[in-house]
Amino acid sequence: MSKKNIGITIPTPWRIKRYYLYAVVTIVALVLPWITVDGNHFFLLSFDKLKLHLAFVEFDMQELYLMPFLLMLLFLGVFGMTVMGGRVFCGWVCPQTIFRVIYRDLIETKLLRLRKRIKNKQLDPDMSKFENKVKKAVAILIWSALAIIAGSNFMWYFVPPEDFFAYLGDFNNHWVLFGSVIGIAVFLIYDIVFLQEDYCIYVCPYSRIQSVLYDEHTVMAIYNMHRGGHIYDEQHNKVYTKQKDLQAVEPHAECTACESCVTVCPTHIDIRKGLQLECINCLECVDACTTVMGKLGKPSLVTWSSDYEIVDQKGKTKYFRTKVLAYMGLLVGIMIILGMMGSTKEHMLLNINKETRLYSVKHLDDGKFRVENAYEFLLQNTENEEMKFFFEVIPPEGMEGKITIAKPKGEFTAVPGMKKKEIVVLRTEEMLVDDSRKDTVIPITIRAYAVGHEDRVVVFRKSTFVFPRADIIADGKQ
Repeated sequence: MSKKNIGITIPTPWRIKRYYLYAVVTIVALVLPWITVDGNHFFLLSFDKLKLHLAFVEFDMQELYLMPFLLMLLFLGVFGMTVMGGRVFCGWVCPQTIFRVIYRDLIETKLLRLRKRIKNKQLDPDMSKFENKVKKAVAILIWSALAIIAGSNFMWYFVPPEDFFAYLGDFNNHWVLFGSVIGIAVFLIYDIVFLQEDYCIYVCPYSRIQSVLYDEHTVMAIYNMHRGGHIYDEQHNKVYTKQKDLQAVEPHAECTACESCVTVCPTHIDIRKGLQLECINCLECVDACTTVMGKLGKPSLVTWSSDYEIVDQKGKTKYFRTKVLAYMGLLVGIMIILGMMGSTKEHMLLNINKETRLYSVKHLDDGKFRVENAYEFLLQNTENEEMKFFFEVIPPEGMEGKITIAKPKGEFTAVPGMKKKEIVVLRTEEMLVDDSRKDTVIPITIRAYAVGHEDRVVVFRKSTFVFPRADIIADGKQ
């Protein structure tokens, strides 16, 4: 879709492309919590059930070693986007920007006609008129309903929808959930209706971080002062407000001083002033200048490019430079590590604690003896179904079959998500070590498994079996 004016093709505005992306991001955010595979979500950090769902795989809270890698992916991803495309995250993905567009451009401008034009974001409505006050109240009410939906949507990544709506009917036991949704909604109402883009300028720390990440090849909205002329002096003071005054000093200057790029800016800056922290790379100024200059048969004076190409005029922007490739390499590396660690998920959790008493020795009537070690097994079934569990002892080489299980006698059942404590006694009636000086600590391996699922639900744990001194075996003293 494009228009032609005097030989210049005006492409589809960046604003429309952003709207398409906003729609995709919104749909994904709303729909993703409802999609499950075998009862598992794509992403769910459940403090209620102490579970982490990632890529439709369920992990127990003891497996939260994955979270640091997710956070690294998030921050490195945003930082990498900034190095390459400036504050493109702010203008194209950030919920703050999406919500402001919904409220200002859709509700206030398109639906209620409170604002006259999307292209003029500097002209606030005349609130002295009763009609405008009513429209403003209606706009806030509409946004309040959407804010509650947004707050609920956010909570769905911590309380899944199937539990969320069930909890709504039990306020007394789930008032924290209610409070969280209402708190988020109240914040969004204040932020989007009253704080507006001041959040991006003064509150969000990202605008301060970006200046450290930029380099001469970072792509952003840039005014070409070589073509348009210098509207501001070196101290960033505005010098010219009319084209004729500018052309009297710089005859080649093409800027018409129409200030369409200024009136359309949501953060109220003048892109002709140069790089500013407030710019969120929404590219509305690029659209505005493209339209104006297109009517004159000229290309836009504001483009999505880099200082290297437009300001310094050294050549073409280098997109895949060392810094960008380093970020890509780190992201790929972390994703590989995350995938490898996620693929080794433990389907059961097992902690083994030895009892305080090292061992017990019992002399039998036939002159034989029996040495027993007691343990406390704390097992958790992390699957979604009830399973029966058992284990086997793997002793060092040469002691195979000499250490047996005295208790429990058979399989024991563990329900999903619940910790199961089981007292385990290991026994030997063999002279494992003949040492008269000290007790001997024998390393053993416990192989615990789900009966019928031995190939998948299985864990190995290291432990020890303590065998007494030879004199204790001989006289039965401990």
